[in-house]
Amino acid sequence: MSSPNARGAGIASFVGTSIEWYDFYIYGTASALVFGRLFFPEASPAAGVMASFATFWVGFLARPLGGVVFGHLGDRIGRKRTLVATLLLMGGATTLVGVLPTYATAGVLAPVLLAALRLVQGIAVGGEWGGAVLIAAEHAGPKRIFYAAFAQQGSPAGSILATGMFALVSLMPDESFMSYGWRLPFLASAVLLVVGLVIRLRVEESPEFVRMREQREVAKLPVAEVFRSAWPLVLLGIGASGVGIASAYFTNTFILSWATTDLGIAKSTMLNVLLIVAVVQFVTQPIGAVLGQRMGAARFMLAVLGVLIVCTPVTFVMVGTGSPVLVTLGLALSIVFSGSSYAALAGFLAEAFPARVRYTGISLAYQLCGALIGGTTPMIAQALLESTGSIWPVVAQYLVIIVLTMACVAALRRRSAVAAEPVPASA
Repeated sequence: MSSPNARGAGIASFVGTSIEWYDFYIYGTASALVFGRLFFPEASPAAGVMASFATFWVGFLARPLGGVVFGHLGDRIGRKRTLVATLLLMGGATTLVGVLPTYATAGVLAPVLLAALRLVQGIAVGGEWGGAVLIAAEHAGPKRIFYAAFAQQGSPAGSILATGMFALVSLMPDESFMSYGWRLPFLASAVLLVVGLVIRLRVEESPEFVRMREQREVAKLPVAEVFRSAWPLVLLGIGASGVGIASAYFTNTFILSWATTDLGIAKSTMLNVLLIVAVVQFVTQPIGAVLGQRMGAARFMLAVLGVLIVCTPVTFVMVGTGSPVLVTLGLALSIVFSGSSYAALAGFLAEAFPARVRYTGISLAYQLCGALIGGTTPMIAQALLESTGSIWPVVAQYLVIIVLTMACVAALRRRSAVAAEPVPASA
């Protein structure tokens, strides 16, 4: 049986990350649908999409900075207080995007402000993920893999909320949607922020951090200690996170843009497809957490990623038909396996780093992957599609990321810190 503290921490982790990822994902959706026209209107449609994706990438570039800053705070002052700060920062930035002037009213200042708020979003989510994983995992004792996955459920939940909101507002007449409808999902973040704060403030501090503080084992400068003694773990963690991060942006950003432009699928139809796919991920991903706990995270991840290699070309062929039914089935096929791997990733990374620098270590690994792989995914894919006129180079791009992820998971398993650090018997 799980302790009430473990369940409560898991639920709080899930709710908080759902809100944070909702905020992050609505920006990605808006990048594909509206930002090119509203903030870069003087560019051609293709160039406008690329410029929009560039501001999207800014958030990923800022994520390692957030990982360092909030990782330091999380390893120094505690997981709970740090998570409250990241939630406030993300909610505030996202709400402000909803009141930004567009290029038509503010000129070049509009995209500058848009990029600045995306930067703040990136810093916030850069600190959020590691703390949310640890507040759940460190309450869970030997069930770390399962409870760490509560934080991972926030990704599909946030995607469901974000896609659902845009699906609703896209039903508006196009003039109304482009005028003010796109702002509503961003303004809704203010309400979600209040809900998240109420839940997060009720969570107790991580028992492992409390123990370290009582025994005066807290690292004085966590980032320096990470780079001095755990940098190989960080490098391997970057690669091991590849599919977990990149898959969402192939689906929710690049494929959304490709489908609604080149393939001619209606915007509202494609948003409904992505909503169904997000629900599939939300339902099936917990199975990955259970199997990852039973089989071992690394072994399970390698198995499902091997299947994903076979599924990826099939997925892109089905999407390329332009049939909403086949697009849905193709994306659902892919997300079942990538989502299952993602479920086990959090606990896998948490087990790889020693407790005193764990927040900083997993945040750096995950967020550097976001900057190097996740944020560049839609830009590189769009560039490959534009330059070749074929989707197959994009398929090759995804396959390379899968193979890289598998290689790093296997190597990180061999270097895991678990053997050197005992796991508490109970939360």
